Amino acid sequence: MDVISIDKTGENFRLIYDTKGCFAVHRITPEEAKYKLCKVRKIFVGTKGIPHLVTHDAHTIHYPDPLIKVNDTIQTDLETTKITDFIKFDTGNLCMVTGGANLGRIGVITNRERHPGSFDVVHVKDANGNKPWISLPRGKGIRLTIAEE
Repeated sequence: MDVISIDKTGENFRLIYDTKGCFAVHRITPEEAKYKLCKVRKIFVGTKGIPHLVTHDAHTIHYPDPLIKVNDTIQTDLETTKITDFIKFDTGNLCMVTGGANLGRIGVITNRERHPGSFDVVHVKDANGNKPWISLPRGKGIRLTIAEE
């Protein structure tokens, strides 16, 4: 979900997965180019009791909101690297699959099976009518069958 800005042309792009699992360059507005979404990988308390948050792209943020937990999504301002908003990893929220055979698909979290000591299983239903935080490439994250293409 990195943002690419070209100064000579004034264009902004977001690097995002398409429904086939490949990186796609998606044109965005200048307002949308000011932030990016990051997944929270780890939260820990450092020296002198200072809380730290580590994102999927290895950014470390000091003094995060205490309501933010692991697997939540945060919206960070690219100029100040501060957290502007966050979304909990809960049932009913919109999500994008970032690994596996369904890479790049977008849907709504319907169920989360917890398996202690192993990976959790999250059930996702295709998205229809929900508002994402970022603009999406054509297809809106719904994979078409070979006949539909």
